[in-house]
Amino acid sequence: MKKLFYLLFFCCLLAGNLHAQDLIYQPVNPAFGGDTFNYQWLQSSAQAQDKTTDPNAQVNSLLNRSPLDDFEQNLNRQILNQLSRQLVASQFGEDALEPGSYTVGSYEIDVTEGGSGVNIVIVDIGTGDRTTVTIPYF
Repeated sequence: MKKLFYLLFFCCLLAGNLHAQDLIYQPVNPAFGGDTFNYQWLQSSAQAQDKTTDPNAQVNSLLNRSPLDDFEQNLNRQILNQLSRQLVASQFGEDALEPGSYTVGSYEIDVTEGGSGVNIVIVDIGTGDRTTVTIPYF
């Protein structure tokens, strides 16, 4: 009983000296009013934990290509390489490069003479991508 009395007396003495403070909630997520500097950290943390994958996404485009597509791309590359070698050789050689329009595979090539050199415009018919090459006169 004496111990209980001392315990209660000690608790009453401490209760007079205790102070409380207000608890303030500060959200972490910037979408809910948190600090905007947390956004990058939250984004990278979420991406690091993300284990789901899209089942419709192609994992590796090399595995999904057909041999016929590979052959077509390889053939187009070889033709364009040979054509570029011939264009440069004929421009810098004794024979002049003749202007004209050529269609090679899925590429359309326009050769025109300009003030600073021979202009070659290569257009990919499938995608519409355009590349312009100017070979200067010497």
